[in-house]
Amino acid sequence: MKKIITAGHICIDITPVFPAGRDYGTIAELLVPGKLINMEAADVHTGGSVANVGLALKKLGCDVRLMGKVGNDAFAAMIEGILAKHGVGGLLVDEHSSTSYSVVLAVPGIDRVFLHNPGANDSFSNDDIPDEVLDGAALFHFGYPPIMRRMFENDGEELEAIFRRVKSRGIATSLDLAAVDPDSAAGRADWEKILSRVLPHVDFFVPSFEELCFMLDRPRYDMLCSKGGDMTENLDIDKHVKPLADRLMAMGAKVLLIKCGTSGIYYRTADEAQLCRVGERLELDCAAWADKEGHEKCFVPEIVRSATGAGDTSIAAFLTAVMQGRGPKESVTLACAEGACCVTAYDALGGLKGLDELEGLIGTWERK
Repeated sequence: MKKIITAGHICIDITPVFPAGRDYGTIAELLVPGKLINMEAADVHTGGSVANVGLALKKLGCDVRLMGKVGNDAFAAMIEGILAKHGVGGLLVDEHSSTSYSVVLAVPGIDRVFLHNPGANDSFSNDDIPDEVLDGAALFHFGYPPIMRRMFENDGEELEAIFRRVKSRGIATSLDLAAVDPDSAAGRADWEKILSRVLPHVDFFVPSFEELCFMLDRPRYDMLCSKGGDMTENLDIDKHVKPLADRLMAMGAKVLLIKCGTSGIYYRTADEAQLCRVGERLELDCAAWADKEGHEKCFVPEIVRSATGAGDTSIAAFLTAVMQGRGPKESVTLACAEGACCVTAYDALGGLKGLDELEGLIGTWERK
């Protein structure tokens, strides 16, 4: 079985559960100072790319090693306990930092709001990845550099160092992003410059449309935000997504997936010569993957409880399909299906289904 490493951001997610069947209006109407809102029990789970993608890969049958950084506190003990139940570990402890946490406001009918503290993730660096951990790995997935300070400082110097080093060992690489707080240091970073120096060392680039739009087309991002609601609803793929893809492929991306929320997933691949530079241990069929482009529409979920982790579980399903030798269209379709399963639960893993089960559902499942 091929070994996968998931590295990057990890935290504890605390999701207060809003009672169903109520009209909560807008966030501004809901979060009024002095107002009391009766809630159900909070849903507490690990969050961040390391846990969401890593544990999903584990449940999908992959050989996975998790690499994240926590403090020495109660939240760290909670994370370690959850990971131990899944039979994985590998966390680094920073005695001088707190453990990262997110309070996720998943209000029915309203897009999620995150109250986030990056904690020990801010100090994660290339030195935190031992050579022995990389030994024998076929794939290295890194997630959420926009909420890890060392990853975007100095125009992404540390992030580039990680990917350059991993690629030098013949390992295939995968990179995901995260939403950016416009008023933070990450919001002021030059993301076009960061991506330009990192993407030549990335084989699978799997960001979301919102993240890319903020980083590469801020005027369009601000315009779409001003309309309110979900900017991916009925997204014009040709007008809004493909121009971003053109720029990313020119920067060096080899296999590109752009997660478009309720509008599905757009994908594009490089030519065979570029794909043949993907790590040999992955055993990618370069001819079958070369020069492909498509848009897979979103499946309609049975119920929507929370979109927390939906992008990560989609990526886990995609990477698992790639590791199993499936083709690009099939891998992306399975990713879309897994994302639709994820939103039926409050956490990232509660709705997860195996790829064989997803295959049985896809033929009869309604799409948007």
